[in-house]
Amino acid sequence: MPIVPAAAPHPAGHRLLVTGGGGFAGRHLVALLGERGAQVAAPAHEDLDLLDADAVARLVAELRPARVHHLAALASVGRSWERPRDALRQNLEMTLNVLEAVRAEASQAAVVVASSGEVYGPPSTLPVTEHAAFRPQNPYAVSKAACDLLAAQYADAHGLRVVVMRSFNHAGPGQSEEYVVGTFTRQVAEAQLAGQAEIVLRTGDVDSARDFTDVRDVVRAYADGAALAPGAYNVCSGRGTQIRSLIELLAEVADVEIRHEVDPGRLRAADVPEVRGSAAKLHEQTGWKPEIPLADTLADALAAWRQRLAR
Repeated sequence: MPIVPAAAPHPAGHRLLVTGGGGFAGRHLVALLGERGAQVAAPAHEDLDLLDADAVARLVAELRPARVHHLAALASVGRSWERPRDALRQNLEMTLNVLEAVRAEASQAAVVVASSGEVYGPPSTLPVTEHAAFRPQNPYAVSKAACDLLAAQYADAHGLRVVVMRSFNHAGPGQSEEYVVGTFTRQVAEAQLAGQAEIVLRTGDVDSARDFTDVRDVVRAYADGAALAPGAYNVCSGRGTQIRSLIELLAEVADVEIRHEVDPGRLRAADVPEVRGSAAKLHEQTGWKPEIPLADTLADALAAWRQRLAR
């Protein structure tokens, strides 16, 4: 199958709809699509309630988008433990409303649904491929597995062009402190701005290993994914990085001394020791591969926090 051009132009007059455009990955995706010349509609939460099926249908009918990128979700694993009903109900209902609106009002549109590597849970083999069984270990992961299955059902039952992108850990500038790179870079930025000679990071399990990809690489995959055949595709680096190695790399990037202390409150139940995915399927179809080194991801995330905290 021919490789999809990495910067395929968007036909003149065609509109793209991005849900969750104000979120971490969403902001980067909207910026990238704009750079590529697309007409992007990314309504803010206060302008579109994705839990209102009629409102979603009206918007899709009005826009008649050629492509829909569905990124909106309650994406915090930690918060999903605290409020599992919200994560399960809202993530699935938002996805259903988007898919149903496209089916009824813009059935020719390609739909890219952002899923998660969390759906796989503890891997039986590494790297994890798209053929691995679902074994979600937290409410957020269960909700994304349900959305993943719903997307496939709409492709099968209604013939929609639905592509599911299962992204593993992504990080970069603008990430919330609820995520490991976001909290580490914020803690370092705060300490540097306060003039502290020694920086002590509060961490969870530093022996666990995760597959980190820069968010700007991830959204390139999302943008190119609209041209793929329906199905699921992993978006990941293929490399597992221990959290302690991440801290060491951050110390090099920031040029500071860093030590860590394990915070019991940051330890997760049912945490998986190592996660590492395979993006071979996506690479074979599009030529996509991560381009931004992890050191640059950390440096840019740290710079973003310094700028934000210095205001």
